[in-house]
Amino acid sequence: MAFSFFGGIHPKENKLYACNCPIQSFPAPDVVVIPMSQHIGAPCKPLVKKGDYVTIGQKIGDNEGLCVPVHASVSGKVKSVEPRAHTSGITVMSVVIENDHQNTLCPDIQPRTAAQVKALTPQDIVSIVHDAGIVGMGGATFPTHVKLSGGIGKVDTVIVNAGECEPYITADDRLCREQPEKIIGGLQLIMKVFGLEKGHIGIEDNKPEAVKALRANLSDADGIVIDVLPAKYPQGAEKQLIYAVTGREVPSGGLPAAVGCAVFNAATCKAVYDAVWEGMPLIRRVVTVSGDILMEPKNLLVPIGTSFNDLIEACGHSEYPYKVLSGGPMMGVAQYDLSVPTIKGVNAVTVLGRRNEYAVDEPHCLRCGKCVDVCPMKLMPVLMYKALEGNSVEDMRKCNIMDCIECGSCAYTCPAGVPLVLGFRVAKQRIRNEAAKAKAKV
Repeated sequence: MAFSFFGGIHPKENKLYACNCPIQSFPAPDVVVIPMSQHIGAPCKPLVKKGDYVTIGQKIGDNEGLCVPVHASVSGKVKSVEPRAHTSGITVMSVVIENDHQNTLCPDIQPRTAAQVKALTPQDIVSIVHDAGIVGMGGATFPTHVKLSGGIGKVDTVIVNAGECEPYITADDRLCREQPEKIIGGLQLIMKVFGLEKGHIGIEDNKPEAVKALRANLSDADGIVIDVLPAKYPQGAEKQLIYAVTGREVPSGGLPAAVGCAVFNAATCKAVYDAVWEGMPLIRRVVTVSGDILMEPKNLLVPIGTSFNDLIEACGHSEYPYKVLSGGPMMGVAQYDLSVPTIKGVNAVTVLGRRNEYAVDEPHCLRCGKCVDVCPMKLMPVLMYKALEGNSVEDMRKCNIMDCIECGSCAYTCPAGVPLVLGFRVAKQRIRNEAAKAKAKV
């Protein structure tokens, strides 16, 4: 049974630009830039130096603690190890590789037979996922092996997030249409880790071809249910998807495991399949390159480290881009430097023209309450923004501002054009800074 979560909005989908474009392999560029930080947690330490020769899939960065390794997406010589621009807006230590175009594969990469996969224990699968450098590929980039190991014994329901509710983005839609067996296969491996006989795939009803492809690759014996949900943004948010599929509400400040659930993006499931069956680490991902000024929007299978510039130029544009986002228009991050590389969490590059410009010289809250009606977390953005203006960290905490998922529903519906999400991101960072200061004093 499908439940409808509180709030939400229905922005113009704009998926027709790319939804009927099959996935194309993007040729590896002459130079790739592999950042050592592509996940939540400690950044990797480079394992190579200038002049070293690397092969495709070779581990080139790793660290201890909450971390996953990174791998070379091309073969060739390390040109430099230096700070480079990152999609987050800061510079990050990166390994720059000059592609020799020989496509030399790392000898450690070996596919497994069906018998070998069947013999794997849950702990074996978790270890393989870690070594492959897999993270949440819907944008969150939380290390997948941590989510798997932390949910053993706690999770009774696993859900694949194929909602992809953000406008313009069609990468997961195309994966479901073209490689449903890998998404299903990845889900079955995750079910094995948790010891479950049943799994769910949550997908919106505006993707009928993807639903058809997934169903065609399922049998009753698989124990997998396709939950077709009414399209509403932000259906793909973890807590909203859990409620839509199960009716369970994740408590304030809690994690999905608190209600027995674990959610994995469709592309993440495909990456798990590739790692376990083919021995391939996460070195490529599908990226939707779309927007209202692109001549040929595309869904591209892109080597990690490929610059946004290369992707945009491959599609062509009718005018100079007004705004380029890493991600979609609701939650994406505007880029100031198009030399930034594609990383594991980038599912889209959205290129918008001047017609999308919307600015208010001096935005002021009208206290109309529209933001309260649409907030899927049942928060009160109007009071959260007031606390931000008052610069009171205590008031920010009282408003539960840390529960904000930054979906942008409030900013989308605000008639005054107040930059609410930007403000809430600043507020959350202030709270984190205060907590860090308090911890340092102890």
